[in-house]
Amino acid sequence: MGDPVTRHLGERMRVLGIDPGLTRCGLGVVDGVPGRQPLMVAFDVIGTPAELDIARRLLAIEEIIEAWVSRYRPTAVAIERVFAQHNVQTVMGTAQAAGVAMLVSAKHGIPVSLHTPSEVKAAITGSGRAPKEQVGAMVTKILKLEDPPKPPDAADALALAICHVWRGSTTTRLNAAVEAAAEQAKRQRGSFRRSREPCRGEA
Repeated sequence: MGDPVTRHLGERMRVLGIDPGLTRCGLGVVDGVPGRQPLMVAFDVIGTPAELDIARRLLAIEEIIEAWVSRYRPTAVAIERVFAQHNVQTVMGTAQAAGVAMLVSAKHGIPVSLHTPSEVKAAITGSGRAPKEQVGAMVTKILKLEDPPKPPDAADALALAICHVWRGSTTTRLNAAVEAAAEQAKRQRGSFRRSREPCRGEA
């Protein structure tokens, strides 16, 4: 199996990028190796009707992300980090959709990383203040697509995936190291408890 901290080094990653949202949730999958040009696998945008209650909208998003995870089998998931905005209702819906995406990923044992919008923009365009149009244009160029992915949520999801391939390998290794340390500590606690158990016949 190899050391969990190092077995991903230099290996091809398949990253599912998710631009969370209740009305529009962007999905994008890319294959890539850090330092090399990634390859586009698929992209789409989930849309849920505003007239549905939030629980049903989140269920619809969960079912589609679940289907994507089962179909494309990503080795990592990159989700846009949610920030507070002036519209509290919008940011709450975005956070809820992000939570659903993290839950699906955790259920499948897939490591999740959160990337800020400025981090993604800087990785894709070189500027953390780049407009959406520039991000879409660079995603098109990087992945050698004929046309920019539409709607923009799809381009944002692909940008998240590209960012993680290029910058997220360190995060993935750190998460793996933390998980390995937690598992080792768990085993040590179990061994300690067994050693403290009284033998049969002891008073």
